[in-house]
Amino acid sequence: MNRQTVHEWSGSRRLLRELRDLMKTERTTQERLDQVVAMIASDMVTEVCSLYLMRAGEVLELYASKGLKPEAVHRTRLRLGEGLVGHIALRARPLALAEAQSHPEFAYRPETGEEIYHSLLGVPLLRDNRVQGVLVVQNVTARSYSDEEVEALETVAMVLSELIVSAAILTEDETRHSEGTSVVPARLSGITLNDGIGMGYAVPHHRGIVISQVVAEDPGAEILRLETALDEMLGRLDRLIETQELGGDGEHQDILETYRMFAKDRGWFARIEEAVREGLTAEAAVQKIQTETRNRMAKVKDPYIRERYADLEDLGNRLLQHLLGAKGTAQAEDLPDDMVLVARNLGPADLLDYDRTRLRAVVLEEGAPTAHVAIVARALGVPTIGRCADLLSEVRPGDFMIADAENGQVFLRPRQGVRASFGEALEAREARKAAQAASRDQEPRTRDGTRIEMLMNAGLLIDVSQLGDSGAEGIGLFRTEVPFMVREAFPGVEAQRDFYARVYELAEGRPITFRTLDVGGDKALPYWSGGEDDNPAMGWRAIRIGLDRPAMLRQQLRALITAADGRPLKVMFPMIAEVAEFAAARRVLEQELSHAARTGRRLPEKLEVGAMLEVPALAWQLPALLRAVDFLSVGSNDLVQFLFASDRGNPRLARRYDALSPPVLNFFRGLAREADAAGVPLSLCGEMAAHPLDAMALLGAGFRTLSMPVSGIGPVKTMLRSLDLPKLQSYMAGLETSANHSLREQLRGYARDRGIAI
Repeated sequence: MNRQTVHEWSGSRRLLRELRDLMKTERTTQERLDQVVAMIASDMVTEVCSLYLMRAGEVLELYASKGLKPEAVHRTRLRLGEGLVGHIALRARPLALAEAQSHPEFAYRPETGEEIYHSLLGVPLLRDNRVQGVLVVQNVTARSYSDEEVEALETVAMVLSELIVSAAILTEDETRHSEGTSVVPARLSGITLNDGIGMGYAVPHHRGIVISQVVAEDPGAEILRLETALDEMLGRLDRLIETQELGGDGEHQDILETYRMFAKDRGWFARIEEAVREGLTAEAAVQKIQTETRNRMAKVKDPYIRERYADLEDLGNRLLQHLLGAKGTAQAEDLPDDMVLVARNLGPADLLDYDRTRLRAVVLEEGAPTAHVAIVARALGVPTIGRCADLLSEVRPGDFMIADAENGQVFLRPRQGVRASFGEALEAREARKAAQAASRDQEPRTRDGTRIEMLMNAGLLIDVSQLGDSGAEGIGLFRTEVPFMVREAFPGVEAQRDFYARVYELAEGRPITFRTLDVGGDKALPYWSGGEDDNPAMGWRAIRIGLDRPAMLRQQLRALITAADGRPLKVMFPMIAEVAEFAAARRVLEQELSHAARTGRRLPEKLEVGAMLEVPALAWQLPALLRAVDFLSVGSNDLVQFLFASDRGNPRLARRYDALSPPVLNFFRGLAREADAAGVPLSLCGEMAAHPLDAMALLGAGFRTLSMPVSGIGPVKTMLRSLDLPKLQSYMAGLETSANHSLREQLRGYARDRGIAI
C-alpha cells in the first residue's frame, strides 16, 4: 500500500502545529473538529479518521469523521466497553488491528458504512488519567500499523485532548454527573497499590464512634477503663496479626509488628493517662491526644514519619472502639458476600478486621505504594487502588464497583456489558493463577533451554519456613534489619547469632544471602536515633552507618560467622556508593574472621562477599568493583528512584517514571554485559523481579538470577517457561535507541502476540 514512511509520519511536527492553529480559529466547533479529522487522515494516509468523545453516562459519541457516513456523526453512540471503540476507552489502551472485523469486540453499526474498512488503529484521549474520548483511523486494505505509528497517533491524541479542554468543546457538566445524586455509570482513576481485579458492592469504612461524655466524674475509674480497653485492643491485635492468611512476603509482618510495638508504647499511653488525670473521660482523652498528633502530622513532610503518625491515629481509633463498644462496619452481619471497601485511608491492621473471603478489593482516596495498608493488602492478595480523587463523594453504599487495579481505574455502577467483560478477565486471571501454582515444582527453564535461578526475599523466620513450599531455590536477600526493628533494645551478638542460626536451620541447606543492617532513611530503629536527614533515602543509612559505627557492624558480622558454624556464608553490603566503601566493609569482615580463628570458632566452609548496586555512581567503577566482589546484586527499588531523582514514596511522582524505560533497561543491559564478561554472578532483588512483565524485561536485558517475594515465584516461573529468550533479546536490542517514556506497552504487546504468560 502506498503510504508515508514511519519516520515521516512519526516526526510530523507540522501536523501538531496545524492542529493548534486550527483550534484557535473563529470557526464553529463542528467545523474545527471536521477539519481536524481530515488533516489527520490526510497526514497518515488513511481512508477514515474518527473522533469519539465521552458524554455523561459513560457514552462515547461520534463527534467528527472523515470517511464514515456524515449522517453517523452525533448519531452513533457506543457504551463504554461496546465495540472496538468502547473497548479502547474501557481499557484506556491503544489497539491496532490488521483485520478489525475478526476481533471478538467488533460491533457493526450500519449507519457508519465502516464495513468496507479492514484495519483499525485507535488510541484513547487521556487527560488527568481520565478517558475523554477515542481517536480512530481505518484503512480499506489490511494494514499492520507499526509501534511508531501507534506512538505518533497517541501524541496527536494527547495534543488533541488538551485542545478540546482549552476550547471548552465539552464542559465539565457534560462529562461528569452531579455529586452523590446520579445513578449513571462513572469511572475514576487512581494508582495501583496492589494489582488485580475485584468486583463487588461498595462498603464505606466507618468506625461508629460517637463521644457523648467529655468530663470525667471519677478519674481513677476512667484510667481503669482505659487500661482494660488497651488490654482488649492488644489481645485483638495479636489475634489479627497471627492470622494464617498473612503467610506471604515478610515486609507486612515487619509493618504489623512495628504497629503492635507502637500500641505497647508507654509514652503514648502515658500522655492519654495524663489527660484523664486532668479531668477528661478516657475516650475524650484519647481524642485529645489524637488531635494533638494530627496537628503535628500536618507540619511534617517526611513520608516515613507521617506514616508513623498515621499509625498512632489509627491506634487511637481502635482504642476508642474498645472504650465505647463500637463495632463499626467491619463487624456488621449485613455486609455483602462480594464487597469493595472504600475509605479515605486505612490503618495497617484495618483490613484484618474484614472477612477476607468476602473482601474483593480496596479503593482509597489517599494512599501510596509504600503505605502500610498497601503492604498488608499485598500480603493478603487484595487488589487495591489509591489516590482515587472524588471517591467518597461519588460512591454510595451498595453501589456496584469494579476495581481494575491492573490499570488503576474504578468503574462505578457499570453496565452489564462492562461487568461481563471484567468477569471474563477475572476468570482468565484465576486460570493463570492455577497454572502458576501448578508450575511451582517445575524447573525454571525457558523454552529455548536457558536455566534461570529463582530465589526469594525474606526478613522473618516465617518467611524462611515457606522456602521449601515456595518453589524458590534459596534466599537471595535476607533483610537482617527486620529483627532489629521489632525489638525494644539493640540485640547483642548472642541474640543475633541465635536468630541467624535458626535461619540456617529452616533453610535446610539452601543458599542464603544475608544483607547487613540497612537502617536509617525510612527504616528507623525505635530505640536509637541517628538524627534527622533532610533527604532520608540519600542520607545517613545502611553501610554508611555501619562504617561510621563499626562496633555495630562488627557485632553483626561476628554473629553471622558464629551462626554459620562451618557452613557457607554469603554476606552482602547495602548502599555501596564507591569501591572504597566496599573495601572498608570487607576489612571489617576480615577482622572478624581473624577474631573467630583466634578464639577457635569454626570458619565458614565457603565465604562469598558481595555488594548491592543501588547508587548509580558505583556503575562508573564497574571494572574495579567486579574485581573486588564475589557477586553483585541490583537493588532496583532505590536504584531506579536515584536514576530518575524521583522519590518513589511520593504519590505525586508515582507515574512520573517507569522502571521499564529505555534508560533503565539500557543501564541493566550494560551492567549484565560487563558482569558476564568478568565472570561475576549478577542478580536483581527488587520489586521488579516479582512482576512477570518486568521480570521478562530483566531476562531480556541479561539477568539470569532473580530474587523476589514468595508471591512472585509462581507467576514469574510460569512466564519464563513460556518464553523464547533469544527472540526476546533480539526484539529488545531494537529498542535500545528508543526515546519513549516507557517500553512497557511494547513489551506487553510482544508478550501477548507470542503467548508469553505475563
